[in-house]
Amino acid sequence: MDLGLAAKRSIVTGGSRGIGYAIARALATEGANVVIAARTAADLDIAAKTLSEETGRRIVPVPTDTSDQASVDALVARAVAELGGVDILVNSAATPWSADKPTSFTATTDDIVRNEVEIKILGCLRTARAVAPYLIEQGWGRIIIISGLGARSANSIAQTVRNVSVAAVTKNLADELGPHGINVTVVHPGRTRTERLAARLAEESAETGTPIAELEQQIAKNSVNRLIDASEVADVVAFLASPRSIGITGDAIAVGSGVPGAVYY
Repeated sequence: MDLGLAAKRSIVTGGSRGIGYAIARALATEGANVVIAARTAADLDIAAKTLSEETGRRIVPVPTDTSDQASVDALVARAVAELGGVDILVNSAATPWSADKPTSFTATTDDIVRNEVEIKILGCLRTARAVAPYLIEQGWGRIIIISGLGARSANSIAQTVRNVSVAAVTKNLADELGPHGINVTVVHPGRTRTERLAARLAEESAETGTPIAELEQQIAKNSVNRLIDASEVADVVAFLASPRSIGITGDAIAVGSGVPGAVYY
């Protein structure tokens, strides 16, 4: 299936590694040119070089702090200058939700929640605010926000708040921007195989002697009983970023291979 992404101009925040990197690769493989943004310039340069060599597309690294509106505005201005405009925004920038972060009510401080709001929720608003005028002017665009299945469980106040809030932002943007030809969708990955998780499991495997495949199966608490890879999340995002996704906006798309026993409607 031709997704119609050839020569589309895209921005992917959090694009130097993990799910964001996989999304940048998927878009470029489909023919899009991509500006990747993250905080660390060195990581971005390596990612951009690798993706450009692999896909043959133009990959532009732009160091960006999504907690700062001026930095976000500079990112979008650079993307427009380098690519001649922008068609697609994928918001994947977020602080990783680590297993060692406090999850109980008593241990959840204001600063923990405030940090999630600043980077994830307000970061999404800032990037959408900077990109929207270009999408409105041309009468077409796609905004995809990467959230997480933490939106559908109560394992942590901060994690749930950030993911539910991102879904709420998505719906509001979708209704307001829809008449201008812009679709906005939130994607909820489940536990996903990324470089970070692979490194942690490799370390655990070396310490315990348990094969990595077995460790993955232990944490894959989904309906198919296997981890979803970042590239498989990226496949879904590539479709949502394409003209073929016209029938989907304002909704949450779960990419976690099913939550056993739960019914969502």
